[in-house]
Amino acid sequence: MKLIIAFAAVVVVALAAPPQNYHDQAVVVKETPLDNIGLDGYQFGYELSNGQAHQESAQLQNAGHENEALVVRGTFTYVDPATNVRYTVNYVADENGFHPEGAHLPVA
Repeated sequence: MKLIIAFAAVVVVALAAPPQNYHDQAVVVKETPLDNIGLDGYQFGYELSNGQAHQESAQLQNAGHENEALVVRGTFTYVDPATNVRYTVNYVADENGFHPEGAHLPVA
């Protein structure tokens, strides 16, 4: 469970990193404020002027049991600056790991 929380934090920090070029700085065009519903979960979202977006929610499952786990579901979108192609990744992070899905991602 700690690994999932740590991974989610890394993803959020990476997506919130400042742009490399000051002139290409994106601004928030839509925001769903953090809704921290206590120990049971959370949800948030945002969209930036450069096409980047991220929405995520989490729910605690099996609370109080040995197999208690935080299940995180989300989606993020980014635009490749070299090709101007928009990519979207949907994911679930649970007790079984991180599971991304996207049309551009290889399938095992």
